[in-house]
Amino acid sequence: MADVSLKEAALIVGVVAACYWNSLFCGFVFDDVSAILDNKDLHPSTPLKNLFQNDFWGTPMSEERSHKSYRPLTVLTFRLNYLFSELNAVSYHFLNLVFHVVVCVVFLKVCKLFLDNRSSIVASLLFAVHPIHTEAVTGVVGRAELLSSIFFLAAFLSYTKSKGPDNTIVWTPIAVTVFLVAVATLCKEQGITVVGICCVYEVFIAQGYTLPMLLDTAVQILRGKGSIPFSMLQTLLKLIVLMFSTLLLVVVRVQVIQSQLPVFTRFDNPAAVSPSPARQLTFNYLLPVNAWLLLNPSELCCDWTMGTIPLVESLLDVRNVATLTFFCFLGSLVVFSLRYPGDSSKTVLMALCLIVLPFIPASNLFFPVGFVVAERVLYVPSMGFCILVAHGWKKLSNKSVLRKISWVCLAAVLFTHALKTLHRNWDWESEYTLFMSALKVNKNNAKLWNNVGHALENEKNFERALQFFIQATQVQPDDIGAHMNVGRTYKNLNKTKEAEESYMIAKSLMPQIIPGKKYAARVAPNHLNVYINLANLIRANESRLEEADQLYRQAISMRPDFKQAYISRGELLLKMNKPLKAKEAYVRALELDRTNADLWYNLAIVYIELKDPTEALKNFNRALELNPTHKLALFNSALLMQESGEARLRPEAKQRLLHYVKEEPQDANGYFNLGMLAMDDKKDMEAEAWMKKAISLQPNFRSALFNLALLYSQTAKELMALPILEDLLRYYPDHTKGLILKGDILMNQKKDIVGAKMCFEKILELDPNNVQGKHNLCVVYFEERDLMKAEKCLVETLALAPHEEYIQRHLNIVRSKIASLSTTEQSSLPADGTATAAAGGKKNSFQNLKEVTNDQKTTQTTVDNNKGYSKNKKLTEKNSMDKEIPRRSTQEIKDIEKKRVAALKRLEEIERILNGE
Repeated sequence: MADVSLKEAALIVGVVAACYWNSLFCGFVFDDVSAILDNKDLHPSTPLKNLFQNDFWGTPMSEERSHKSYRPLTVLTFRLNYLFSELNAVSYHFLNLVFHVVVCVVFLKVCKLFLDNRSSIVASLLFAVHPIHTEAVTGVVGRAELLSSIFFLAAFLSYTKSKGPDNTIVWTPIAVTVFLVAVATLCKEQGITVVGICCVYEVFIAQGYTLPMLLDTAVQILRGKGSIPFSMLQTLLKLIVLMFSTLLLVVVRVQVIQSQLPVFTRFDNPAAVSPSPARQLTFNYLLPVNAWLLLNPSELCCDWTMGTIPLVESLLDVRNVATLTFFCFLGSLVVFSLRYPGDSSKTVLMALCLIVLPFIPASNLFFPVGFVVAERVLYVPSMGFCILVAHGWKKLSNKSVLRKISWVCLAAVLFTHALKTLHRNWDWESEYTLFMSALKVNKNNAKLWNNVGHALENEKNFERALQFFIQATQVQPDDIGAHMNVGRTYKNLNKTKEAEESYMIAKSLMPQIIPGKKYAARVAPNHLNVYINLANLIRANESRLEEADQLYRQAISMRPDFKQAYISRGELLLKMNKPLKAKEAYVRALELDRTNADLWYNLAIVYIELKDPTEALKNFNRALELNPTHKLALFNSALLMQESGEARLRPEAKQRLLHYVKEEPQDANGYFNLGMLAMDDKKDMEAEAWMKKAISLQPNFRSALFNLALLYSQTAKELMALPILEDLLRYYPDHTKGLILKGDILMNQKKDIVGAKMCFEKILELDPNNVQGKHNLCVVYFEERDLMKAEKCLVETLALAPHEEYIQRHLNIVRSKIASLSTTEQSSLPADGTATAAAGGKKNSFQNLKEVTNDQKTTQTTVDNNKGYSKNKKLTEKNSMDKEIPRRSTQEIKDIEKKRVAALKRLEEIERILNGE
């Protein structure tokens, strides 16, 4: 076995780098989205054992919607990428490029078993630049092919060392082979086919048998004229070990998929559900189609499903000629390789094995797969093709007449293939470029139109996306998914009527339930989402909530394990004020999936509605155990802790809010609630900093502006509160509580009676029955020494709140002052300055009224948006009547009002969640 020299390896590395350097600039497209971006198995927080319990896309193998593609070692490499660079696409593409280089180098080593050194390099170079490989190399999910190929070739190379001197058996290479086969299979299922190649190699290459020799030996043994040769017995022993190991791997694989094949629809593979002879004719025709892609990779397409290749429904179809020609050519090569001895026939035989055996799992001949044609599955078969081409080129170049032509043709093929590969890589730059390039090749595939629409939809270009979705429905009128896409896009464009019509069309295309027949076997599980989407649309109309609930129940009746239906129904039942039924829905969903953090979160919201904060907090905690970065659970559990009033929970609430703002650094609500926590803990400077951060992110943040102003007023920084209140009232001119606070500061701190009067008059314009605004305006009249107007004002205020004792008390003070002034005016002024004393008494009485008024205001709870806080303004040390109002009573009122505000905030939060904000 010849080794690969450093120069040869360098040549391959250079060629691969030249062809695939631009793949590093591509993103995650097509299947990469599901395998990388949406796959939680890549996250370090996910237990490693999940990789061996879930399929390639992160779906549990036990679920029916699973594709049953079990490739844990490939997913492990994705996880390593994520560990070092998270979702930076460059590292994923770079590792794919490295793996392709490794495959090319190992393939060169394999070629040297059957070809001379020059032809081996030709085969390896052709394999390195072949455009058919762009899907496997440039598409990140193609790593499954790359990894499987490395261990596939390594297993074969190991097996070639199992023959010792005098035809003895060397067991160590065989054991290594079995191990490598298992590893290859855990990277991608086709890795197990290397066992077949090893068997063919053992019989026809290592032992040198030909088919006539085997038949002659078998006939002699059956006639009793001879016995089985010892060398043949050793060969049988090795084959038995290989086959037994393969059988064991197959059994394990069947156990992993729980003896269930994945569910595919006629849209994925139309021929698979077609009657005879269309099914057989079409599947056989696909073989020359794949062969043509290897011969002429000029028109490549990322998706060959649906109507890309029309069914071959008749023997008279002209395409059957291509099928017949292909089988004739293949048959002649098989006969040549098995019948005649010699190096040439051995080379052809191994090339055919590399083409045929790895392709069998994707051929649809033994079991249906989820695609019609897939370029990435030709990655290993192309190795045999390259060996055949290199072998043929060798034959031509050995003839002096054709030597120059053969070199020119070889150079032209390698150069054009390299250019095509380089150009093809750019198609994988984005989903839009990829699917638009596919539409240039084939316009009869509705899935391609849909995917271009999805790419435009992701860019919020809904108008143009709608055009592609509508085109998909025209290409494939019975495509349920296309009509769902049209409906969703109409909804995004706020055209609810058109959206409902499209969903109704999709619903009408759903197959009807046949008693006794399993529904899931006849429709893709994601198509059932039409019921969810339609229900979600119509439930925006309050009068159609029952109709929406019926759709959810219909979906559940079709699939009792349809988790999303329970989740959506639970949200609706909360909206319908049926928390107990919502709880039942979420509990049922949790029976299907206890590892779903969103479900535990939703159940916590139900418990909030049921006024059971203890259970709500428990469920928030379960959600965070499963997903420590669950943003809504972090935020709302922190609020729940904060509103509980328990000081021991505040540190944990703060930690969760800090974690939340780390995950959502641009969400002002997180900083605002951190500020509220700091206010609860009397950490005024910290509270000020958090409030300012919230306002910097959202300058019109109503609650943050008001509560920052309130914080300043509580900490004797009333003048600093004024510019904040100015900002608040600029954004919200009708903010009553802001007007009250501003008027209070203007009157008490700046002695701006006119400004305060304008604030209180504005309040009464907005709400003539506002007791607090009306009362404070009465104080302004008193300050202006208009006692008659103050009396009239207080009478009107008392009529609005007849049970408020302090208003009656203040009215009595004003009337007493009026009576006192009347008496004074009727008498002469004594020389000792009684008039001055009277005037001083007037001022003192007003001060009494103002302070009582201020103290009374401290008993009013100011509520704004997410949080309510008591206004606790410091009073001046003056002669006052506030002794009549005990301080303890004021605090109790504050506590009661805080609890009411907290309950109101929770209801607002639930409504926000239900509205999907």
